[in-house]
Amino acid sequence: MLSKKSQYAFRALAYLIREERNGPVLISKISLSQNIPLKFLENILLELKKADILCSKKGKGGGYFFKQRPEEVSLAQIIRLVNGPIALLPCVSLNFHQTCINCTPTHCGLHETMIEVRDATLSILEKKTLADLVATSA
Repeated sequence: MLSKKSQYAFRALAYLIREERNGPVLISKISLSQNIPLKFLENILLELKKADILCSKKGKGGGYFFKQRPEEVSLAQIIRLVNGPIALLPCVSLNFHQTCINCTPTHCGLHETMIEVRDATLSILEKKTLADLVATSA
């Protein structure tokens, strides 16, 4: 299940895309228009800035804007950044792999199925970009 944090991140990013032509967007405007708690949003946008997806500008005319083009940022990238693993079990995760208690010395019955689920999910999330969030909601 997608965490509330991931849902907020996608809503904020979609809003930034729609407002992109107007220049940097104040965090308070994003928070208010998207009904995202300000402190929570600050943490999310800071993570996205540290990952070089967003930039921010201080002062008059300041706010957040994209450093990377939305067409180049996959949904999988955002989920991993904000939420962590995409896989439903840690033993099948590509980037956050951990051996499960049930996977020693052999894998449990879910292992192979969860690899298929992970691969099917990733095939969609890696092809879809932030720009697709706005294209499909228009």
